[in-house]
Amino acid sequence: MIKIVDAGQVTKILSRKAARLGEAEAVVKPMLEAVKKRGDAAVLEYARQFDGLERKTVRVPESELAAAAQGLSPAFKAAVKTAAANIRAYAKLQLPTPKSVTVSPGLKLGQIVRPLDTVAAYIPAGRYPLPSTLLMTVIPAQVAGVANICVTSPRVVPEIYGTASLLQVPNVFQIGGAQAIAAFAYGTKTVPRADRIVGPGNIYVAAAKKLLAGEVGIDFIAGPTEILMIAEDGNPAWIAADMLAQAEHDTDASAVLLTTSKQLALAVQSEIDKQLSTLTTAKTARVAIEKNSAIILMDSVDEAIEVANRFAPEHLSIPSAAWLKKIRHAGSVFIGPHSPEAAGDYASGPNHVLPTSGAARLRGGLSAADYVKVISTQELSAAALAKLTPAVTTLARAEGLEAHARSVEARRAK
Repeated sequence: MIKIVDAGQVTKILSRKAARLGEAEAVVKPMLEAVKKRGDAAVLEYARQFDGLERKTVRVPESELAAAAQGLSPAFKAAVKTAAANIRAYAKLQLPTPKSVTVSPGLKLGQIVRPLDTVAAYIPAGRYPLPSTLLMTVIPAQVAGVANICVTSPRVVPEIYGTASLLQVPNVFQIGGAQAIAAFAYGTKTVPRADRIVGPGNIYVAAAKKLLAGEVGIDFIAGPTEILMIAEDGNPAWIAADMLAQAEHDTDASAVLLTTSKQLALAVQSEIDKQLSTLTTAKTARVAIEKNSAIILMDSVDEAIEVANRFAPEHLSIPSAAWLKKIRHAGSVFIGPHSPEAAGDYASGPNHVLPTSGAARLRGGLSAADYVKVISTQELSAAALAKLTPAVTTLARAEGLEAHARSVEARRAK
């Protein structure tokens, strides 16, 4: 049964367990080095050992993708179409735009936006294969105009392969784990080198991304998934269902409710127990509920919001948009009783690849902006340069960079 505790235990409850990345790094380092040195040969060995690869290459034939799409049910195809439309619309909203401004006569400043050349989307296919993650990682790349979009997943899943075909993504690879990250970080004869690798994965994927960040761009290092809910009142069955939706992901997942109502706390506690009795994923969810989750009784809503900002949750559920002005840190915010986190996981539009482990203090979720570069531009007339010359030369000489100063003065020499 989920525990109910008072506000005095909030720090203990919300203290995240340190991911055992150090142990995972020790495991994956030799694998990364093997892929770097031996390329396809190492990738094939690991893919056969860990991913069940049976074909001669890790690249999935387009015919296999097309066949998977043909086998999808009409309902699944309709769901993909609905979700894709909303994800695409939201990604367009996020995309930076080119612009320019003349800040003074002859001084024109601007920015141009250019897509990355190649990106790789890692799609988990372990306990729960996630075709929804394919939608969330590929569609923003398409909106950004990335020319070479690759998908990699550790095992054959018709829904993942079929979704790739529906999105017209031909570059799909059957590689998982650290070997997938290494293959796209370094590139091989079969696997193109990516500018950025995105998408969640297990602790070995996270460790590989951490070790190779800098060699290749990454989104962020994913930790256990989490939701924090704040409620003064509400439907206990709905709140319980949302908490269980998070808990079923993984035994390390956490679902926390902050409430000022003891009556609501008891009702939600009872509902969670009741719903677990019929939940097909109860074996996983129960562990997450009992080990990592809690209902915390708060003295006030303001105190609950401050706790939420300190925690910087991956998912934050609040009852009203009026509270948004006080929210400073969250991966994604779900507002009102009809905005369950599951809607965001699949079809409402915002990305479900979100920062965990407090990283929401630094950034939001995966965005179309992660697939482009914003490049600054500047164009000066002779008169504008002449006006800036005293400032440029003074600052350059203060830093001891004489050639900088002379490069400007040379343009004024007769």
